[in-house]
Amino acid sequence: MTTLLHFEEDLDRATAIALAAKLRPAVMHRHRFPDGEVKLRLPTILDPQVVLLRSLDHPNEKLLELMLVAQAAREFGAQHLTLVAPYLAYMRQDMAFSPGEVVSQRVVGKFLGDLFDAVITVDPHLHRVSTLAAAVPARQAIALSAAPLLSDLIAAHHSQPLLLGPDEESIQWVAQAAVRHGFDYGVCKKTRHGDRDVDIALPPIAVVGRAVVLIDDVASSGHTLARAASLLGAAGASTVDVAVTHALFADNAMEILKHAGVGKVWSTDCIPHSSNAVSMAPLIAESLMALFSQEKEL
Repeated sequence: MTTLLHFEEDLDRATAIALAAKLRPAVMHRHRFPDGEVKLRLPTILDPQVVLLRSLDHPNEKLLELMLVAQAAREFGAQHLTLVAPYLAYMRQDMAFSPGEVVSQRVVGKFLGDLFDAVITVDPHLHRVSTLAAAVPARQAIALSAAPLLSDLIAAHHSQPLLLGPDEESIQWVAQAAVRHGFDYGVCKKTRHGDRDVDIALPPIAVVGRAVVLIDDVASSGHTLARAASLLGAAGASTVDVAVTHALFADNAMEILKHAGVGKVWSTDCIPHSSNAVSMAPLIAESLMALFSQEKEL
């Protein structure tokens, strides 16, 4: 048997994954002291194989929790420790753009690789690094993609939509989603001036009268998607919807999208949000079962 450790706020996702992968769910308890420190309590006896479910949105405190949980899990009997982090933070900063900048992907990736034997995530934001293993040097580093599942959802709402990525980096997800159902696709060109200041140029594709769906891995401030949606509306698109893997949606991002003319906003449940429309539990469970099978063969 394999233990699936999770916190109370992840109960629904943990239950779905545990049922699909035949794991034994076990809740961890957290107490926060007045000074901000946390005390965690795990089951004192664990199976030799342990999975920890923790999506790393709002990551700073969660990374500390991972360090505490991983160390304790080893002490309580875990011989093989897998992190399932549907959203993996600090992957965007993959090089130093000016002297003295910390390359957070390298630091956080090594931190996770040292703590866990295996890491499973969904659509990590890898740009100049081609594989998750290059960013997270765990014994096994597995990157799943939500693009085919988002494509299925889009196909249920539109017969022949145009799929667009808001920038060049989104081509990997847009292409996957488009090929799934034979949709037309393209990507915009983005020039970033700041976190909330971007210029967008639409690709040379006719959009008049077409249903357009903007696809990306992460939606954070919403400004890039909103700028693209505004341009598409002005260019004559009949509808503009948004489909993303990771619904960070900081501050008033949803209002910004709606004001820009976006209709539907769909996301996976990698990060809990009101826009969640796709469950990743079956795909994660399938990956875990394949991982366990490989471990038995080693």
